[in-house]
Amino acid sequence: MNTTPIRVLQVLGGLEAGGAESFVMNLYRAVDKKKIQFDFVKHIEHKGVFEDEIMQMGGRIYRCPQYTGKNHFAYCRWWDSFFKEHPEYHVIHGHVRSTASIYLKIAKKNGLVTIAHSHSTSNGSGISAIVKDMLQLPIRRTADYLFACSDKAGKWLYGEKATEQPNYRMIPNGVDLRRFSFCEEKRQQMRQELGIAKDTFVLGHVGRITVPKNHRFLVELFAEYHEENPNSRLLLVGDGELFETVQQQCTQLGISDVVIMVGSKINTEDYYQAMDVFVFPSLWEGLGIVAIEAQANGLTCLVSENVPGEAILTENTKVLSIQSKGEWLDELKKVSVGERTQTKNNGIQQYDICTIADWLQQFYLEQHEKVRR
Repeated sequence: MNTTPIRVLQVLGGLEAGGAESFVMNLYRAVDKKKIQFDFVKHIEHKGVFEDEIMQMGGRIYRCPQYTGKNHFAYCRWWDSFFKEHPEYHVIHGHVRSTASIYLKIAKKNGLVTIAHSHSTSNGSGISAIVKDMLQLPIRRTADYLFACSDKAGKWLYGEKATEQPNYRMIPNGVDLRRFSFCEEKRQQMRQELGIAKDTFVLGHVGRITVPKNHRFLVELFAEYHEENPNSRLLLVGDGELFETVQQQCTQLGISDVVIMVGSKINTEDYYQAMDVFVFPSLWEGLGIVAIEAQANGLTCLVSENVPGEAILTENTKVLSIQSKGEWLDELKKVSVGERTQTKNNGIQQYDICTIADWLQQFYLEQHEKVRR
């Protein structure tokens, strides 16, 4: 009997701790690696925070050219050559929307089962967004299967009627609930490492420091809150193109000494422990996996109206308008230092990564067998 695991190709932009990347890594940790191995194609040159872990788990990492439009034919040639050189792949799971209609089409031509996965509900604005919208339009006709982290994300990428199609699947962004559960001992340890006193109130956020996450609003909100509550800190976990811009904003508002920016971290579960409230004022979200992680930790969560309903799982999660900073300030005043809620017996159990990984593992195996026959 052949016990060699099948290899599934995951396509991502980079291997940093973003939402799609974290979801794929959560899956990778949970699948039976005697049956399934993940390999990765990334578009970004620099080394991501997950790369060492991937190599330790037996995964392979390849880098394709970053698509510019001008290199369209070179990009296509790279993918075609890749599939010819790697006949071991029967299933490709694409998380990069902008060029999915290109690489999935080439994958299908080379006999692979193709999966597109929507993790967002917007491309932003400007010329770049218009180009991305045009590039991703054919995905709904190219991919064999249309996956999405929420029905809102599915309808946005594949069309309003996509959720009724037989090849559509809504795949919850699962998390390891045990990993993110609250631990008082770890809370004390993290606060000590970060230089935060036991009685200090901590607003927290986890996510890439990019336009959609709306850090400008978050920093302004904290500045107002801190003015009335000087024994408070803002903890930002994540990296991104606006990291220095946010640092400058904190300097301009005179709060640099009370804002803790730790960069991108693999062990985000430890940083939730140090927080007292999770603030998530996104301009748009496919789902908002970090909000689910925060709820799994028992935190009170304040989220914007742009976070899909599928991510609102506990009574301590409040949906607020980013047009009204006053609403956010009022809710912040209701939260106490060290406050946590029980996460058992509520909707969060549906996001258990083990259940989701079991389903996807079986799906991958079935698709692999279809091609092999």
